[in-house]
Amino acid sequence: MKYLKHLLCMAVMLFFLLPGAAASESKGGGVDLQGILWGHIKDSYEWHITNIGDKPVIINLPVIVKTSDGWYTGWAEDFEEEPLEHGSHAGYRPCKNNPNLFIATKGNYERRIVELKPDGTEVRPFDISITKSVCVLFIDAILLLLCILIPARWCRRHKVTDKAPKGFTGLMHMFVMYVYDEVIKPTLGKEADKYAPYLLTCFFFIFVANVMGIVPFPPGGGNLTGNITITFFLAICTFLVTNFSGTKHYWKDIFWPDVPAWLKVPVPLMPVIEIFGIFTKPFALMVRLFANMMAGHAIALALTCIIFIMATMGIVLSSSMTIVSVGMSIFMMLLEILVSFIQALVFTMLSAVFISLARVHESAEEKVKA
Repeated sequence: MKYLKHLLCMAVMLFFLLPGAAASESKGGGVDLQGILWGHIKDSYEWHITNIGDKPVIINLPVIVKTSDGWYTGWAEDFEEEPLEHGSHAGYRPCKNNPNLFIATKGNYERRIVELKPDGTEVRPFDISITKSVCVLFIDAILLLLCILIPARWCRRHKVTDKAPKGFTGLMHMFVMYVYDEVIKPTLGKEADKYAPYLLTCFFFIFVANVMGIVPFPPGGGNLTGNITITFFLAICTFLVTNFSGTKHYWKDIFWPDVPAWLKVPVPLMPVIEIFGIFTKPFALMVRLFANMMAGHAIALALTCIIFIMATMGIVLSSSMTIVSVGMSIFMMLLEILVSFIQALVFTMLSAVFISLARVHESAEEKVKA
């Protein structure tokens, strides 16, 4: 009951104070809803946390680029907050310390550092800056190591006959055993132990990244799995593990499948389809994870933005819509936690299925026929 009273007080304050704050924000020139949505989903050189009045609270990240004049190192604060309004470089955020470096706010290199030549052409320098996605990746990697090493330390210090662990270690054991017993072992059978480290790493990395993306403040708030570059890398890893694990029978079924001869010669119709299928499987993994997580974040943010849209229509209507918006946002956040687990499990399950298909062996009947 004590905690329930605290939650009710917070809810009442939220319902009455948030519409007023939204109204004042709207009177100050409106709310850039598109900027809010893309600011969370897209990558950037700075980590925007919130605004206090008209002053943004930002974590400036390191900028490391190699230009035509050599290496430039600095911080995101070295670039002006507002783009130029006039001149040949209008629409670009200039660097205070290098007159040739800008952050583009339009075009093919939007939100990226570009080097502008005297003739006005854009050149993308070699960029190894620690962007928001890279920073979130490091944080998620550290959390992933903790999720693995803490239970591993407990297992090293205890015997199999000891009581099951409790707390965080017990939770991690539950996840590991569930994924191994329900997904990896039934799919890969005797070879489950060989591929379990990779598949469990995929599961925990995706799950941690998804959950941290829901947290609205640092170290969370980065939509890592909503970045197609990350999902592309994960799909490439599954692609390499699958095809380098392929047996002779797997490759035979691709280049010379058991179908009527006229489907293979003179036009290699089925081999072409099978080769095409090698690439569509990881492509489906990449797009499925990216689209689901990006859409989930966009919907949750859109529901929150209803507060600011309704703020211009009066405090009474705004307060009533705040209740609806906050309720829907909480529902979407809880749903996203479930989706985060499901998407991590689906990626792991499909990766295990693809690996098991590549590890196929000739049956006894086929060996006799041969």
